[in-house]
Amino acid sequence: MAVPGVGLLTRLNLCARRRTRVQRPIVRLLSCPGTVAKDLRRDEQPSGSVETGFEDKIPKRRFSEMQNERREQAQRTVLIHCPEKISENKFLKYLSQFGPINNHFFYESFGLYAVVEFCQKESIGSLQNGTHTPSTAMETAIPFRSRFFNLKLKNQTSERSRVRSSNQLPRSNKQLFELLCYAESLNTLLKEFQLTEENTKLRYLTCSLIEDMAAAYFPDCIVRPFGSSVNTFGKLGCDLDMFLDLDETRNLSAHKISGNFLMEFQVKNVPSERIATQKILSVLGECLDHFGPGCVGVQKILNARCPLVRFSHQASGFQCDLTTNNRIALTSSELLYIYGALDSRVRALVFSVRCWARAHSLTSSIPGAWITNFSLTMMVIFFLQRRSPPILPTLDSLKTLADAEDKCVIEGNNCTFVRDLSRIKPSQNTETLELLLKEFFEYFGNFAFDKNSINIRQGREQNKPDSSPLYIQNPFETSLNISKNVSQSQLQKFVDLARESAWILQQEDTDRPSISSNRPWGLVSLLLPSAPNRKSFTKKKSNKFAIETVKNLLESLKGNRTENFTKTSGKRTISTQT
Repeated sequence: MAVPGVGLLTRLNLCARRRTRVQRPIVRLLSCPGTVAKDLRRDEQPSGSVETGFEDKIPKRRFSEMQNERREQAQRTVLIHCPEKISENKFLKYLSQFGPINNHFFYESFGLYAVVEFCQKESIGSLQNGTHTPSTAMETAIPFRSRFFNLKLKNQTSERSRVRSSNQLPRSNKQLFELLCYAESLNTLLKEFQLTEENTKLRYLTCSLIEDMAAAYFPDCIVRPFGSSVNTFGKLGCDLDMFLDLDETRNLSAHKISGNFLMEFQVKNVPSERIATQKILSVLGECLDHFGPGCVGVQKILNARCPLVRFSHQASGFQCDLTTNNRIALTSSELLYIYGALDSRVRALVFSVRCWARAHSLTSSIPGAWITNFSLTMMVIFFLQRRSPPILPTLDSLKTLADAEDKCVIEGNNCTFVRDLSRIKPSQNTETLELLLKEFFEYFGNFAFDKNSINIRQGREQNKPDSSPLYIQNPFETSLNISKNVSQSQLQKFVDLARESAWILQQEDTDRPSISSNRPWGLVSLLLPSAPNRKSFTKKKSNKFAIETVKNLLESLKGNRTENFTKTSGKRTISTQT
């Protein structure tokens, strides 16, 4: 989220003078009763001193249960491109002839779309049997039977009503800052940017549509979302990472068969698993490019450390990355899911730190020497492990709580930790979010990055194994540094801004602006490129920061000129998580 410098301070000052609440748009949320949607409702009832008001949104079920239920939900769902003006009642009445409807919502992305969940999977077959392939005089359609439909009206003038669609994008910068001007807690940022129930459903549906295509080659495959889409730390507009899981195909005949006979499939063999991955993704890339409805801009990036197919799913508006054999990435998503569910303050603090980092160009969507969102998330988790008493347990302590069912070894890496949230003891720490944000800046503003590394597995500082400016140990592939890309200048910029932000928040503790004041306060004051209440020494650094940002941007563009829109070969699998 970039913060515009021109006119920003003026807007904030005007906002601070008003300090009146802005009405939020009403977004209709239609969710299936008895599903994970009940855990994800956006209620805003106030809670206790250490609670964020999101306890009901924090999922309490196992990650695998949530994934399986979402996938089953998506398999009963269709995506329909609708006319701009349509009667919602007539639309639902028409679809109901194919089977009872459990859930639906509308959204806009290159037109109006409807996501419709039937009660039974068989209803989709009935709808497909009543659908025909379009034909035009100038072009020839490639016949493909999918769950992505196009609805046309026989009489265009008969429908005049317009349905209300849900928003799939975050607020604009101007709207966000107006909200933050009067925000009473850090929860405002989380409420505005977290994935909505509809957006989550749309992500699982997109994966399910891709799975339908992959199943033509691998009938028992599963396309699973991972990273920001499922770990509860994703924000509206984030990319959709998915991987093709072929384990079910490989394990079909794993059960023992009595007798003297053993039947095997006839297959083709290749020299290595990497070559097999490249061949599989190459074929799927061609399939998506030639036959995938709504799949555009397909790129096969097969020589990266983690080969992938990148494409845009135009109907959903998602930028998608498809990989295979990426189980460590899914396990990392599950670990973050658990950490986000253990304490209601975790996600709010992560969202706040990320927003702050983005505002000061500490993070970027362009590959380069910047700190990544995943590294920031690991830093927040590590910081919360270091509190007294700890707010989050270490990964090693989660491992000690694991039972035989939780045992997991992937490619020789021990990925074992407890999956049952009810077996993890809640924290006794009662610190507020605002205090934790200030303490986060103070902690890392004085952290000995030149000597120590960050390790969430043990939850303590350790000597750095190499000379990287910032060393954050990969939780599962422990020999890897997930922040190896970060330069010394970018790390120093982070440290300087952390110290500055800690000082600003400290001043607000003793001199909080009144309602009639025109001075920005709270998180807003930390997002300003040059706030009026900063010390003189920080103003002298602003030009230095600007020069460093431009310099690093030019270096990044120069170094990635030939690799534009690709994932760098040195990028670690786990770094794609957020």
